[in-house]
Amino acid sequence: MKRTILAIALGCALASPALAQSVGEKSGVNSVLGVAPKTEDFIKEAATSDMLEIEAAKIAQQKGNAAEKKFADQMMTDHTKTSTELKAMVSGEMASALPTGLDDSSQKKLGRLRDAKADDFASEYDPMQVSAHKDAVSLFERYAKGGDDPKLKDWADKTLLALKHHLAMAQDLDKNRK
Repeated sequence: MKRTILAIALGCALASPALAQSVGEKSGVNSVLGVAPKTEDFIKEAATSDMLEIEAAKIAQQKGNAAEKKFADQMMTDHTKTSTELKAMVSGEMASALPTGLDDSSQKKLGRLRDAKADDFASEYDPMQVSAHKDAVSLFERYAKGGDDPKLKDWADKTLLALKHHLAMAQDLDKNRK
């Protein structure tokens, strides 16, 4: 009986879609260990990050203070640019790795921003931006160092400078909030 269950579990794991996000990337283990994401994971995470940044920036433009609105304008501009660049580089089988919408986790983050009262918006948005940009810097650094696709590796490396600048801006935003 145990062997049957093990065989079924192993079969399901091996039969999972080739473009599904790896457990290591999904759980954050790859980031902790400094392991480069699979190309499909990189594409999915980078595209999802861009979509979340753009949508969060739209909310910040409505609810944020002057500094958050300025930051949001920069996020809209830069993440729209990187989203366009990524889509232009991804073709063939890899195109199916591009998400068509935000995942549940991202939707929940946007929900918290939408539901935040104006006085509480900064306490939701500012730390969210720090966390999101730390994750993005980690993702892009790991792919730039060890990714499979040379074109995407080069793009990840070139994009890192802007992401590190975004992180510094987000940290300043969060620090000045307190």
